[in-house]
Amino acid sequence: MTTGDITPKKERKSRRSKRVVDEKAPLLPKQQDEAAGYDEFNGASFTGAVFNLSTTIVGAGIMALPATMKVLGLILGIAMIIFMAFLTDASIEFLLRFSRAGKSTSYGGLMGDAFGKYGRIFLQICVLVNNIGVLIVYMIIIGDVLSGTSSSGVHHSGVLEGWFGEHWWNGRTFVLLVTTLGIFSPLACFKRIDSLRFTSALSVALAVVFLVITVGIAIIKLISGTIMMPRLLPDVTDLTSFWKLFTVVPVLVTAYICHYNVHSIDNELEDSTQIKPVVRTALGLCSSVYIMISFFGFLLFGDGTLDDVLANFDTDLGIPYSSLLNDAVRVSYVAHLMLVFPIVFYPLRLNMDGLLFPSARPLVLSNTRFACITVGLITVIFLGANFIPSIWDAFQFTGATAAVCLGFIFPAAVTLRDHHFIATKKDKILALFMVVLAVFSNAIAIYSDAYALFKKNSGARA
Repeated sequence: MTTGDITPKKERKSRRSKRVVDEKAPLLPKQQDEAAGYDEFNGASFTGAVFNLSTTIVGAGIMALPATMKVLGLILGIAMIIFMAFLTDASIEFLLRFSRAGKSTSYGGLMGDAFGKYGRIFLQICVLVNNIGVLIVYMIIIGDVLSGTSSSGVHHSGVLEGWFGEHWWNGRTFVLLVTTLGIFSPLACFKRIDSLRFTSALSVALAVVFLVITVGIAIIKLISGTIMMPRLLPDVTDLTSFWKLFTVVPVLVTAYICHYNVHSIDNELEDSTQIKPVVRTALGLCSSVYIMISFFGFLLFGDGTLDDVLANFDTDLGIPYSSLLNDAVRVSYVAHLMLVFPIVFYPLRLNMDGLLFPSARPLVLSNTRFACITVGLITVIFLGANFIPSIWDAFQFTGATAAVCLGFIFPAAVTLRDHHFIATKKDKILALFMVVLAVFSNAIAIYSDAYALFKKNSGARA
């Protein structure tokens, strides 16, 4: 059985030694001839690539999905999750097809090929805004869960505070400092995204732990007869309830955003033809997790499901060992976010380098530049999460805009631009639909966030 040892080796070798087409685009080269002493890398495996892409997809957004079922009902809600998975697959296929046509090896290179220098810069700014915002929110959530939070004069105890009482060492700032120095910083120092495959696998496993606990609790309460039949269809009684259906669109549209990592994962794959199966496997895995979390989360809490279902696990679940299960859910979720952090940080650093040093040699070849950008970004994220309390409100606006641009508007724009004349009529119709959906979603998200902020401020003044 020597079929795998004849031509594939040749293909893999050429794949590993491919050179950067656009040096101004932020990307990590698979191997550079001048990288003396850089360890030999034979390419990423299919499984590692699937876990890395899945971890990019499943971030904090998983906690908002059960609340979408409360608005849409189970049938329409699950149908929308599946539909968005297919739409995301189509948008990533646009990215890959036009990247191959233009020989671009990064998202920035693709935007530069289609729209020139300013297209590339706009893409990099969107990645910076989206990923910095996401990582600050992750750090805020980690601080809230471990050290507690206070809102409207009410203090919600954190896990560490509940276990050990209130001490200086389980205060928010100290806990986040230890997390940053002990977990985030070491994981952020890897120069290849494939090096994060094991932490990504663990991150997906922790999301599954949360799912298993939720399913278990729901089944126990179902057997005991304490769960009502969940609503299957939306409850539309007037114009207000009809417009409320659209408020969940932004959650669903941004649920699968992973486009900024696709090229990095593709560049490191041992066999570049596997990228489409990698994308579809990751989307299938994440869709399954999303559907089960949404179904059993809504089944468990019904109309009492909160916008962030994690908050539902801060109360008595009405079963034995309720407190222990609550802590298990919260700790597994926090650990999951800690391991998602380096995967989201990776493209952030590459795009920051591409924005600041567009003509410099690849980041992987400059340890000084790599270290300075890494330290600078982690410091900004840490300070933002600890000392700018209103930053979450700001990123609710900018994050929604940047995310839909990365996920749908940019891939659709590249397709409509059709710089290489390879788009079909069907492609352009689908691209136009993506743009309309993304703009509509963003408008709703901005209106909803502005209304909520105005209402909160009005309530505070009253």
